[in-house]
Formats: sequence, structure tokens, C-alpha cells
Amino acid sequence: MAVDIKNLNHNQLNDLIAKAQTRQEELRKEKVGKLREKVHALIKAEGYTFDDIFGSARGGKVRRAKTTVAPKYRNPANPEQTWSGRGKRPRWFNDALKAGKKEKDLAI
Repeated sequence: MAVDIKNLNHNQLNDLIAKAQTRQEELRKEKVGKLREKVHALIKAEGYTFDDIFGSARGGKVRRAKTTVAPKYRNPANPEQTWSGRGKRPRWFNDALKAGKKEKDLAI
């Protein structure tokens, strides 16, 4: 099916492009579905499950458990305020540095 695009106006050309993109996506989804069926059939023929091969964490990253980091610095004015040395510096840390303290003075 050859379409002479030189005879199409702007709206007709945009419509043709939209239809072509829709059809392209449909073909892609069909191909992915067939491939998925082949992969599942192969896995099943070998006696395994999808989770055996690819793990149970589908469709996402495996996240590590968050652990707390021991503090490295303590506010001399308020000992309850600490900082691990990671991330943005707390305001009290910057204020202490401006007041003439050194990092080693604030270290625990």
C-alpha cells in the first residue's frame, strides 16, 4: 500500500503519522506477547518457574534495607544534635565553622 505523501495536506499527514505510530505500537505489543509466551514455554519445558529464573522481585530494583550510620559530629551547644557526615551539612555545623571551629573540634 503506497501512499503518495506529497499530495497530503498538513492535517492529513499528521493523521497518517498518528495512525502509523499506533500501528507500530500494536505490532510491538504483539511481538512482545509472542516472545513472552515462548520464554514461559521454554522455562516450563525445562521444569522451572519464572521466579526460579528471574527471582521474585518482578519489575523493580531490589532495595537494600536502610541502616543508620553512626554520627561523626556533635553540636557542642546542644549535644543531642549530631551529624553522620553524609548529606547536606546541618545549619549548626555550618554556623560552628563560621564561628571559627574546625571539623576536628566537632568530631565525636
